[in-house]
Amino acid sequence: MTFEDQLADRDRWRAEHCSVAMVLALLSTKTTFLVLRECFYGTSRFEDFVERIGTSAPAISRALKQLESAHCLTRAPYREPGARPRDEYRLTSTGEDLLPVVLAIAQWGDAHLQNGSAPLMFVEACSGLPVRVCVTADADVAETQSSDIEIRGRFTLD
Repeated sequence: MTFEDQLADRDRWRAEHCSVAMVLALLSTKTTFLVLRECFYGTSRFEDFVERIGTSAPAISRALKQLESAHCLTRAPYREPGARPRDEYRLTSTGEDLLPVVLAIAQWGDAHLQNGSAPLMFVEACSGLPVRVCVTADADVAETQSSDIEIRGRFTLD
């Protein structure tokens, strides 16, 4: 990347309202990011987040509150027969807009941190074609929604 002329002298300006810094503040902990990942994987109930992420209930609670306050998640009430009413968490359109972020990080990790093949493969459900994140100037490229993605495993289940 290069800067336009007026921004080329980096000593003359500061990125005080940097969007990257703001996203990092929102997703500031591993737990918060893993809660977001689990939402894309279909997890919606508190106790399932705790079990699948493998961290403490207070850490999950903080992450859910942080994502909810940023309007990435919303609560929806549910009630199991004979149990008290509870809330489940669902991605909002704002949260759905983080799909490329989650997939880009997974894609980078697959390419640079995995020994051998990636443990999961993300494909377009209707075509079976692999989904990947790329930077493009083509405004006519159709985006794939999370509901159109199937996650396939490249490992044997226990």
